[in-house]
Amino acid sequence: MPQIPEKIFQSRLALVRLAFFIFFAIIILRLFEVQVLDQSLYAALASNQHDVLAELFPVRGNILTRDSLSENGVYPVAVNRKLWQVYSVPRDVTDALEAANKLSPLLGLPSEEILTRLASDPTDPYEPLAHELSDEAVEQINKLNLAGIKTAPETVRFYPEAELYSQILGFIGFADDKKVGRYGVEQYVEEILAGAPGKLISEKDPGGRLIMSASRSIVPAVAGADVVLTIDKNIQFQSCRALQSAVKKHEARGGSVLIINPKDGAILALCSTPSFDPNNYRAVSDIGRFLNPISSTAYEIGSVFKPITMALALDAGKVTADTVYDDTGSLIFGPDVIKNSDGKAHGLQTMTQVLEESLNTGAIFAMRQVGKKEFGEGVKNFGFGEVTGIELPHESVGNIKSLNEKQEIYFATASFGQGITATPLQMAQAFGAIANKGKLIRPHLISEIRYADGSVLKTEPTLVRQVIKPETATTLGAMLVSVVENGHGKRAGVPGYYVAGKTGTAEISLSGGGGYEKHKNIGTFIGFAPLNDPKFVMITKIVEPQGLVFAESSAAPLFGELAKYLLQYYQVPPERKVSK
Repeated sequence: MPQIPEKIFQSRLALVRLAFFIFFAIIILRLFEVQVLDQSLYAALASNQHDVLAELFPVRGNILTRDSLSENGVYPVAVNRKLWQVYSVPRDVTDALEAANKLSPLLGLPSEEILTRLASDPTDPYEPLAHELSDEAVEQINKLNLAGIKTAPETVRFYPEAELYSQILGFIGFADDKKVGRYGVEQYVEEILAGAPGKLISEKDPGGRLIMSASRSIVPAVAGADVVLTIDKNIQFQSCRALQSAVKKHEARGGSVLIINPKDGAILALCSTPSFDPNNYRAVSDIGRFLNPISSTAYEIGSVFKPITMALALDAGKVTADTVYDDTGSLIFGPDVIKNSDGKAHGLQTMTQVLEESLNTGAIFAMRQVGKKEFGEGVKNFGFGEVTGIELPHESVGNIKSLNEKQEIYFATASFGQGITATPLQMAQAFGAIANKGKLIRPHLISEIRYADGSVLKTEPTLVRQVIKPETATTLGAMLVSVVENGHGKRAGVPGYYVAGKTGTAEISLSGGGGYEKHKNIGTFIGFAPLNDPKFVMITKIVEPQGLVFAESSAAPLFGELAKYLLQYYQVPPERKVSK
């Protein structure tokens, strides 16, 4: 056999070395691609879906609130935290009994339950054992080095302020075996917060194994958008703290505070009690706590409705602030008699005094001047009987169906807020029109949406309609200042400022209908300040205060406390000297 020349041999050897180098480089690059670059891609394929379609899940957007005292102007109230999950690959488990016994104390689960899961379908590549575990717990599990037991990071929703925003935010829970937003903003803008899942399409062989040489395509997930609320963090904190204090002081069953900017409809604070901790929502036995009573619970609002009746009479030119009627203390409607809340006859009274003394007969007088049909249309025009469109699920429309009846008594009782129901949100929207020159503005809770691509969608104020003339609103505002200074709303006043408002003490209807609960009431105060340039409209509500009959002793003081804080917070200079 002829000998290969040394030069040719070295050349061939170099080619062989180069071929081996290229071969191993390809293998290394392929391993890097599989294990690093395409880690999420192959993890997604582990779901073993036979239609070879797997979803890549996006990061959920955060929910933030306004904070004028922070550097970036916002504060996170719903965020994502990285915790851990533990799962098994059943076909890789070599000793299920040992694994179950060792995992039981770490997972807080009975070993029998873990054993059952470990003995599941051996072809299943993923069997979850526990979720939301800490770094420390996972470290202990990994040290056990149990065959077929794996850990992986998972994203969990966290609410830093716990109960403070619970009925605004809602929580993340399960619906049809899928984690989604439940209640609150989390539910209302679920698709915006959740983002768009990516899609992976690739071929598998009949055994469910990935065909490495087959083509595949991936559409990357789009991260969820961040949602910025109109809520002011500082006002929310003060409102909730004051509400909790008032409810405790009066041994009440609950209460609410709602504060709105009347010019643009932005909700500045929205707080109710009792509430819940969204981080531990499973501990709540009464799911009614998940609902936001400010938008979801309608009630007979009582005398806070009288300014709406007066607005319609003033706007129609049927009365003025000084129009006089003779209050006889009661009015008869067939078999029914309607009396003033104090049971007294006050004689000749002006329309301003009707509001000051909260006279039921005076509200009926004003309604009669308007007429039944026009009164009913005017109530609807103020937004009652329809949703406001607030960015919260389960909004109640209230009930004004009695205004479809023919008998005058239904209109008479409605004129002073009885026999019809509304939510605090509907009342605040209506009063916002009085504070805002007759313009009814849609209340909104979301200030802006910040998308993952950097674009921002801002909420613009929405004018629903002009419900009363500007001069009507001005006149009524002055009459409501007189209520605070000379009537039942004195404890809602703030020295040095013109505060407009109205009390309302509503009876609580029996659950079966046909009457009212004895010795139980709901105290409400609603108003705005300062008169000539209102910075806020606020409604305060105390449910079943003990030992108190009228709202002037429950809801009004709470309003006054918060009104003083708000005027200072907005640095509104006093409008007049404070008398000593």
